[in-house]
Amino acid sequence: MHRKIIHIDMDAFYAAVEQRDFPEYRGKPLIVGGSPEGRGGVVATASYEARKFGVHSAMPSKTAQRLCPQALFVYPRFDAYKTVSEKIHEIFHRFTDIIEPLSLDEAYLDVTKDKQNIGSALDIARQIKQAIKEELQLTASAGVSINKFVAKIASDMNKPDGLTFIGPSRIEAFMEQLPVGKFHGVGKVTAAKMKTMGLHTGADLKKLSESEITKQFGKPGKFYYLIVRGIDNREVQPHRETKSVSVEDTYQSDLTTKETMWTELETLAIRLADRLQRHGLKGRTVTVKFKFHDFTIITRSLSLPELVNDQESLSAATRTLLDKAPVDEKKVRLLGLGVSNFKTENEKNTNIQLDLF
Repeated sequence: MHRKIIHIDMDAFYAAVEQRDFPEYRGKPLIVGGSPEGRGGVVATASYEARKFGVHSAMPSKTAQRLCPQALFVYPRFDAYKTVSEKIHEIFHRFTDIIEPLSLDEAYLDVTKDKQNIGSALDIARQIKQAIKEELQLTASAGVSINKFVAKIASDMNKPDGLTFIGPSRIEAFMEQLPVGKFHGVGKVTAAKMKTMGLHTGADLKKLSESEITKQFGKPGKFYYLIVRGIDNREVQPHRETKSVSVEDTYQSDLTTKETMWTELETLAIRLADRLQRHGLKGRTVTVKFKFHDFTIITRSLSLPELVNDQESLSAATRTLLDKAPVDEKKVRLLGLGVSNFKTENEKNTNIQLDLF
């Protein structure tokens, strides 16, 4: 028996809440995130009016302002978003208790056995979307399939307010035509490498044997091998404790001085602070990761006397770690910055699973 999986993704969630609550923002390009002034912040999300100009989440606010000078910038109201997220989850629980939150605005639901005996995952997704629209005046997009990977891709296909079903008989053909850059988990650098190898779609990836694809891409290669065939046996996990939150970047040109590394790490600190604050998390241990041009990796960690999630504290700890790291005259191709050893500000968020190093 196939599982019935729904992936729900709220549409421009933070911006949509702001536009709902403040009529003066409606119909205007709105950016929720840090200010573009001074050292600048990061875009948490942008309204669809701003996205038309190329603005997207995780973009430096300075860049967003340059792309869309007329945009309105507002600082995130995380308490408001958490309250709305709790109401969204109340709607989810009407249908199933097997819910895996990915963030405040995104979750997987396993409705193989639903609480109302509706039976059809597509009908359940419709009812969830309708309840969110009627009760919260917000829109969500939903993807429905037999596994998490395909459901997540499906939810992004017809945004905003979309509903996409990809059934078992369509999955392999769907994965074959999918551009490699659309594979969840394939970043820009990996996608670029694939394209230089002549791998542009799932069908191209499917031509490689498991050993070939693993040799080229390491452990993720096995996942690519399975998923291009529509195989994803990961279960929806309602209780996954957050152990580490991190951000990282791979660079087209190697970084060779500590000052260039510091510039990039400052940007990572801004992004990491934004992610931590969005999820109401504070941590005590800061870790910097260095991957060199020969693919060797070292990490350096520092435990702080108090819990932090602000950019200034993260930057200070990062500077200390960088100064002591043996990276002089090294060629660094990837930098990562993470926080662990958590205590949450809101215990309800302890089941959010975020990116790990």
